[in-house]
Amino acid sequence: MANNPYFDHLPASTKADVRNREVTTDKTSRPNSSSAQNSTYELTDIALDNSKKDDELTTIALDNSKKDDELAGIPTVASGEVDYHSMNWWQCGMIMIAETISLGILSLPSVLANVGLIPGVILLIGLGVMSSYSGYVMYQFRQAYPQIESMAGSIEVLFSLVGMKRFGREFGAGAYIIFLVFCMASHILTWIICLQTLSSHSVCNILWGVVGMAIFWVLDIPRTCKKMSYMSIASFASITTAVVITMVAVGVEKPAHNQYSLWPKPDLKFREAFLSIANILFAYGGHVAFFGFMAELRDPRDFPKSLALLQTCDITMYIIVAIVVYIYTGANVKSPALSSAGVLVSKIAFGIAIPTVSPPFTHATPPFDHFILSAVKPKANHPLQIIIAGVIFGHVASKYIFNRIFASRPHHINTRTRTATVSWLSITLLLWVIAFIIALSIPFFNELLGLVSSLFASWFTFGLPGIFWLCINKGRWTKGYGKILLTLINGAMMICGAAICVIGVYASGTSIRENTTAKSWSC
Repeated sequence: MANNPYFDHLPASTKADVRNREVTTDKTSRPNSSSAQNSTYELTDIALDNSKKDDELTTIALDNSKKDDELAGIPTVASGEVDYHSMNWWQCGMIMIAETISLGILSLPSVLANVGLIPGVILLIGLGVMSSYSGYVMYQFRQAYPQIESMAGSIEVLFSLVGMKRFGREFGAGAYIIFLVFCMASHILTWIICLQTLSSHSVCNILWGVVGMAIFWVLDIPRTCKKMSYMSIASFASITTAVVITMVAVGVEKPAHNQYSLWPKPDLKFREAFLSIANILFAYGGHVAFFGFMAELRDPRDFPKSLALLQTCDITMYIIVAIVVYIYTGANVKSPALSSAGVLVSKIAFGIAIPTVSPPFTHATPPFDHFILSAVKPKANHPLQIIIAGVIFGHVASKYIFNRIFASRPHHINTRTRTATVSWLSITLLLWVIAFIIALSIPFFNELLGLVSSLFASWFTFGLPGIFWLCINKGRWTKGYGKILLTLINGAMMICGAAICVIGVYASGTSIRENTTAKSWSC
């Protein structure tokens, strides 16, 4: 057999089989073949047999892998279906970073200008830890109720615990969609403001609005969050580059170097102090979309890693950017922070940050900063919230409506049927058209958005997580010192959410009453 020219090229396992076999030449089966040819045929047969065995073992391994996933609660996807459970933990983390860091970082230097360097840093760290904990509580709640796929679904579960499931479903859906659509409208409006600033007001607002609406809609065409994770990487890179440019610029120019204060300014008013705390709270507040991200993870048990990635990045970046910009610009630091580097550098920074910028506060309550500042600093800047975070809001809102429509026909949700594709495109387009109309039709849009955000976002971020913990730990609130401490912490989160809601509603109502000059559909 060693003389056969094919023998040396066979795998080691096949050679072993050949050596352990008695290879006999059946001349009747191949009457016109030489001994070498017969040997070659037999070697080929052995190789094919081994190949079949390898294929069978591979199939068995894949089947076992699927069974392991099913036992672990990890969804499996058949060929041709839309894979809604394909995100890795780092992809989920990048979406959360794009939603949070990109939007909350630009107001924080002005926070230090109000409350002082030392209290500001303490607040950044303490509230960052609080935000991390509330996000983890949301993960615990979904582990207890794995059917939850959105914040609206979590509200439905809460009401079902007191026998009001149907009311909870509709109430949660209304609050969820209203809030998301108004945030989408805010992104369109602030896209217009940003482009008008960069173009020196050379184009009509309405035209910029149409262009922005088209861009948002096109980027919302993908039906899975995994596709958006790649856009989120670009988003994070853009805002990081923009803030680095700003820090370098203020470090070189030093407009007010060392003119900073370690403690709150002497004439600090309650509204200013509350605004500063609210800015930090909402800078960490991307919680409204967390349930949707968990639902699209390949293994939802990986969410704590995504949350850790988010919180490590945002706490670190918030502290560095806030301290550096405040130290070099002093008490007159501007909000958004990108405006502190001079006209030319600011335009460059804003241009780079277009995918994500959201000054002067976070996506969670865009007007919250505005309507409180309107009572404190009448000439405060408008917010700018652009592209990627807006796309995320449009995606999660569309996904909820899409799933509600086809809840009784899940094959449209899980496959790319013509009906599903047309419906998805129609839903996303309709939501962006509604957001566009709202943004340009309501003269006091920012104040109205402030009212909506105060009513809902304060609860989505802090109030509801406290309630979630109390629900899943019912009957164990006082079992040991650890539980007592956690009960107090979660009760405090509920109170925090309620306080922000009440004060925010009052401030936005005051601002709406005072706003009489704004016009709708103007260039």
